[in-house]
Amino acid sequence: MQGMHPIQTAADLAGGLGALARALGVSYQATKFWLDDARTIEPARCVQIERITEGAVRRWDLRPHDWGAIWLELIGAEGAPHWPIGEVAA
Repeated sequence: MQGMHPIQTAADLAGGLGALARALGVSYQATKFWLDDARTIEPARCVQIERITEGAVRRWDLRPHDWGAIWLELIGAEGAPHWPIGEVAA
C-alpha cells in the first residue's frame, strides 16, 4: 500500500470509504473530500484514523505539512518524519 493516499489505505483497512466514514461518524462525502484532497482532515479525525487502522496510517501521514506543529509529542517518535524544531510554533 506504499505510495497510496493515506485515506485510501485507511479505507482499505476499514472495509471501504463507507465503512471508514461510519467508523469515524462522518459522511461518506467527507471521506471522499479527504481522499480527493479537497478538504483538510481535522486533527481529531487524524487521531481516530490512526486508532482505527491500529497505527498503519499515522497522523503525520494524514497531515504531512503541519503534523509537528499540532502533535508536539510525536516529534522524534519512532518512524516520525523529520520536523525542524524551529517550525514547531508554526
